[in-house]
Amino acid sequence: MKLHTKILLSMLLGVGVGLILQATTPEEFIPSSVQLQEGLEFTKDVLDPDSLRARWIAPFAMVAQIFMSLLKMLIVPLILTSIVTGVASLGGGKDFGRLGGKTLIYYMCTSMLAIATGLVAVNLIEPGKGANLGLEIPQNFDKVAGSGFGDILTRMVPSNVFAALSENGAMLQVIIFALIFGFFLARTQAPNGPRLLQFFQDAFEVMMRVAAWVLSLIPYGVFALMVKVVGETGLEPFKDLGLFMLIIFGTLLFHSLVTLPLLLRFLGGINPVRWGKAMSPALMTAFSSSSSSMTLPVSMESAEHRGGVSNRVTSFVLPLGATINMDGTALYECVGVIFLAQYYSAHSAAFDLTLGVQIFVVITALLASVGAAGIPSAGLVLNAIILKSLGLPDDGVLLLLAIDRPLDMLRTGVNVWSDSCGAAIIGKSEGDNILAVEAGAPPGET
Repeated sequence: MKLHTKILLSMLLGVGVGLILQATTPEEFIPSSVQLQEGLEFTKDVLDPDSLRARWIAPFAMVAQIFMSLLKMLIVPLILTSIVTGVASLGGGKDFGRLGGKTLIYYMCTSMLAIATGLVAVNLIEPGKGANLGLEIPQNFDKVAGSGFGDILTRMVPSNVFAALSENGAMLQVIIFALIFGFFLARTQAPNGPRLLQFFQDAFEVMMRVAAWVLSLIPYGVFALMVKVVGETGLEPFKDLGLFMLIIFGTLLFHSLVTLPLLLRFLGGINPVRWGKAMSPALMTAFSSSSSSMTLPVSMESAEHRGGVSNRVTSFVLPLGATINMDGTALYECVGVIFLAQYYSAHSAAFDLTLGVQIFVVITALLASVGAAGIPSAGLVLNAIILKSLGLPDDGVLLLLAIDRPLDMLRTGVNVWSDSCGAAIIGKSEGDNILAVEAGAPPGET
């Protein structure tokens, strides 16, 4: 059975069990006189239906918390090794010249445009303010994000790297260190540079395997969380999650059908419809697999042999894009975290969703997307990172995961579509004869 099928069935089963607990009458919880006579302490707490229901729900809440702990265990090593290897893969000065500069500028700009689209939509609609998600509201919040832009900048650079690595809440500092480390690792000569890069590549491979194992446990985490949420609040949260899904769908479609085609047309002079047809095999693979890494071979073949991009460009731009360019994921992180932050801000005076907090989310979403693993539901890990950095509870991550599969498919398609548009635009700037393959010209021939 495919993982997404397991997740769907687990969600439905969890909702069913939760509804049973929600609908159970107090009499069914109250112990019988025989049980009381056998030594069960007779207290008001025992007879209170809400307290008794909470006791039934507690084991499921514990399973959900264990899964979240496994997920958080991945954060620092996965992000560190992914970003270091991704940045170091740019190579030395030769590869980091004109082609590398164009590629990085394109990737950063499109990710920022995607984040801006999501940020505007989620602030206009404000889906989290009136939401009833059934999440526990803490009495106090750790104020990690600064209230001003200057405070954010001062927190970005770690004063102690090892202290930052030991705390998930300091993830922005870990990302900055990984970017700097990877940049200079690419410029370290043999034997030290290649030897250390191989270590990080091997470590990243191991962490990908660990991540795959943890993500295979998602159905159990979703089941436990659904029992907890539905058992406590009923089906009310799903109405608000439906609005959240519509916002994600709308903003992802806007970025892929408006923003990126405009860039293709005005920066590259390329027909977006024809380019979309050329990349259709890669887009279908991305949509069905939810993995930009698995789609990479198809993306390279489509861009080169169907789109006319030279091998020199595709072999550099597309693998790098599959590693560090995640427009759809960055948009999803921003909207998901702001959605949950709006919820906590509306339910507690202890947390204020200021402009500074939103700037912090934008910066962290942009930089964290650089380290997003090209595997299904990688955005789940990144949402947990940003929430932890804000000092917010990460229980809502599993709640979003319950409706994540269609969103994951669409944002992976957006990720791959953005990579391919970058390859076309950069290839055109390098002299490639884009979309001339149909006319019989070899890829890259001008």
